[in-house]
Amino acid sequence: MSKAIRIHTHGGPEVMKWEDVPTPEPGPGEALVRQAAIGLNYIDVYFRNGLYKIPTLPAVIGMEAAGTVTALGAGVSGLAVGDRVAYASGPIGAYASERVIQADRLVPLPAAIDFNTAAAMMLQGMTAQYLLRRTYPVKAGETILVHAAAGGVGLILCQWAKHLGATVIGVVSTAEKAALARAHGASEVILGYGDLAGEVKRLTGGAMVPVVYDSIGRDTFNASIDCLAPLGMMVSYGNASGPAAPVDVGMLGAKGSLFLTRPSLATYTAKPADLRHCAAELFDVVGSGAVKIRVNQTFPLSEAAKAHAALEARQTTGSTVLLP
Repeated sequence: MSKAIRIHTHGGPEVMKWEDVPTPEPGPGEALVRQAAIGLNYIDVYFRNGLYKIPTLPAVIGMEAAGTVTALGAGVSGLAVGDRVAYASGPIGAYASERVIQADRLVPLPAAIDFNTAAAMMLQGMTAQYLLRRTYPVKAGETILVHAAAGGVGLILCQWAKHLGATVIGVVSTAEKAALARAHGASEVILGYGDLAGEVKRLTGGAMVPVVYDSIGRDTFNASIDCLAPLGMMVSYGNASGPAAPVDVGMLGAKGSLFLTRPSLATYTAKPADLRHCAAELFDVVGSGAVKIRVNQTFPLSEAAKAHAALEARQTTGSTVLLP
């Protein structure tokens, strides 16, 4: 038997239960992974509360973990029992001591990266990679706006964008988070978003920004749009405050022929080659020291409900790891 956090109904953190589950066996093309560390991400909240649909209940949530391959199904090549691996893609099922997953979703870990760091960085780091390198390829000399700049993805975005030669304006909710964002690459930090466009106008001398990376959603969407320069891109990649309201497409034209996208890591890494490339770029910037991964909180996996409560209350910074 293995242990897992399962939900039997959608709801708050209290619906997550620590239960015994049968240890799965890998089928063709699959690998069994004994998990050493599991990443906590806001997408886990969306699956728990029902914003993102789960086909059947009860279910094990979670998208990201690192561990060791303990068994392989038929037809798997390129992996061996004992390999250190990590992943950050569907299907859900990471909140478990052991799990089966398609082998082509696993990325071998470089020796220099420990399990906690890997579990903390795969989903958030690969998200930062596709946002900065593919969704809107950030160029040296540009000024960009990053919401939740002291969060897991935010801290990586700030560091990586600075490494690319961009100037980062971060948006945070507290003075403590402002200091953290500045320490990780944000040149300017805005506290709150009450007059976001006005502050961005002041900081950019009226030029505004070519891209906004917004993981907050409903509460910041309109303000983020107003921060864009003509032909700018609104990248809405999260819903921490709830889903944004429906958009009047005509508004995008009226405000400067703007672009709007709602990207996902699943799409950008759907092809194994894209997954490997994305992970390789992440390993490179972390290995070089250009991006430092901060595991600022750890919880036992059995206390995942406490971790979710802290995340939703914006009491966490950097990355959080759950330990089986």
